Amino acid sequence: MKNKKTLLILASFVIIGLFFLAKKIYNDSENERLGFLQTENASLFVRDYSPVYGDKNAKVFVVEFLDPECESCRLFYPQVKGLLKEFEGKAKLIVRYAPFHKNSQIAIRALEAARKQGKYWDSLELLFEKQPMWGDHHNPRPELIFEFLSTLSLDMKKLSDDMKSPDIEKIIKQDFSDLKELGVRQTPTFFINGKRLERFGLTYLRDAIKAEVEQVY
Repeated sequence: MKNKKTLLILASFVIIGLFFLAKKIYNDSENERLGFLQTENASLFVRDYSPVYGDKNAKVFVVEFLDPECESCRLFYPQVKGLLKEFEGKAKLIVRYAPFHKNSQIAIRALEAARKQGKYWDSLELLFEKQPMWGDHHNPRPELIFEFLSTLSLDMKKLSDDMKSPDIEKIIKQDFSDLKELGVRQTPTFFINGKRLERFGLTYLRDAIKAEVEQVY
């Protein structure tokens, strides 16, 4: 009888030990998966509403503060997509807004409204492609944004209504608050896992992504 009780006590300790071991393994796995998101100020770079392009489980966060009306953002965007393809599964793009130009908030509201219809990335690429027409700094024609987006089979009435959403207003205000906190003064500005890209250029961006990939994988 005594031996039976001893065995039961030992079995209980083993079960408890296995439980805590499994919990530790899970927590370690989660910490590894979340990586950069576990850092103290990660929310300044990545908000839960931020658009994400690429593998959601990728550990390298390429955070870009962009302005849809910025010419450099338009020219750089295909290059950024090329880098994401090169580091596929390991790096992802997080879009944050820096509405520095006159009509950029109109474009941002339209993009976020298009996102509600599952057309965010198509809309962003289209607005970049057509930017010289709607976002010309000498003769801007923001009304063309809606003409161009109508070619994507969007419900334009819904898009127009959704553009007035308080949620979109909050996104714009939060992104602007974060960019001020981070000292972002021009677009595009990149952060790779929270580290600012100090020298602008495709080669420097690629090197920074590569260095971070080699560190976390």
